[in-house]
Amino acid sequence: MIRRPVLIGPLLISATLLLAACSGTPAPAPQPSAAAEQPPAEQVKAEPLTPQRLQTLWWSWASSAAPGQSPVEDATGQYCGDSQPFGVWLVAGTASGTADRHCQVPAALPLAGPAAAQVTKDQNDCAAFLAAAKGEVLLDGKPVQLEKMEPTKITYETEQGSKEGFSCGLWFRANPLSPGQHTLTLRGSSGSFANEVNYDLAVVKL
Repeated sequence: MIRRPVLIGPLLISATLLLAACSGTPAPAPQPSAAAEQPPAEQVKAEPLTPQRLQTLWWSWASSAAPGQSPVEDATGQYCGDSQPFGVWLVAGTASGTADRHCQVPAALPLAGPAAAQVTKDQNDCAAFLAAAKGEVLLDGKPVQLEKMEPTKITYETEQGSKEGFSCGLWFRANPLSPGQHTLTLRGSSGSFANEVNYDLAVVKL
């Protein structure tokens, strides 16, 4: 009878190591916090938003809407997404009084608009409006810096065609918002003009 050598030591050590590896309980993978805020989407690349370009875009957007669909006259926000220009999402005050609007906003777009603004044929009239203008913008309850834009000559589109004028006012700009719910308040006045708009914004990735 042939006796075969039996390798006990190495096999026993290997089996012991294998069992130890199998019996270990792996640590659970870290879970993202449910309350963690999603980062903003990458901003759409567009032309620089100079004061002249911003005011031209805004007055064209506000003045070329069909009757009854003006973003300035919009009482609920149903028209706030209509005819938005490329590269920015514009918001509007009112001709007078207050409004509460609910809008859906693309996450990749910066926001911009006036707390108080005017476009006139005469530069001095615009300067007088600006001299008396006051306003504030709150984004998620925090103040946003306003930019005082001196009378600037622009050519903008209306329902009746192109017009020229001088635009001025107190304007704000904000970087793209993170997906989720946000609030935006615009308040402005000058002389007998006063307006306030409260936006509930649902920011979504498109």
